[in-house]
Formats: sequence, structure tokens, C-alpha cells
Amino acid sequence: MKIKELAERLGFEVLAMPSPELEAEGGYAGDLLSWVMGRAEEGNVWVTIMTNINVLAVASLAGVSAVVVAEGAEIDGEIVEKAKEQGINLFRSREPVFETVLAVGREMGL
Repeated sequence: MKIKELAERLGFEVLAMPSPELEAEGGYAGDLLSWVMGRAEEGNVWVTIMTNINVLAVASLAGVSAVVVAEGAEIDGEIVEKAKEQGINLFRSREPVFETVLAVGREMGL
């Protein structure tokens, strides 16, 4: 499923979507950046509550198709701009992490 379709179906707030045609190929949830860096797989949709600039570095290294910041966590405008520059899809969900992960999994048929 294209990341654009996933975001639309789940009603995610689009903060940055420079690469809407990337495929969502599984998911990962976690907030410890070093853990995510070593375990998230390319194409995963990463759900987190982390909002600092290092999230973009980890997303890039892991090759995730999108980062979804759950629980309505606030994100600095500079980070949003940097995500656009770096080609990283960045969304926000108002739902808790658990519900966000469940919704992503259901939509992807997992």
C-alpha cells in the first residue's frame, strides 16, 4: 500500500509528505532511537512519540517509509521542514501509540 493511501485512510495529519509513493511494508513501534535504528526495517511505518531532530536521522538510516508521531505530540516547525528536505514522510496521529499501531496493521492486512 502506498504511504499516501495509508495516511488518507487513517486520517493522519500530514506534516510532510515528500515521498507519497513509497510503499508501506510493515510497521515498527518504539521510542528508544538506538533500538529503532537497529531493528526497524526498510519500508516500515514507524510509530513513535519522539519529536526531536534525531528521529529524522534514525528514519533515514533505517529507510522507513514514514514516521507517525502518535498521541498528538507537538513537533517543531524546523523538524517538519527538515523532513521535507530529507524526503521523509512525517505524519501525526491524535490516537495513542497502541491504537495507532493497531490501525496501521489492520489497514495493511497484518
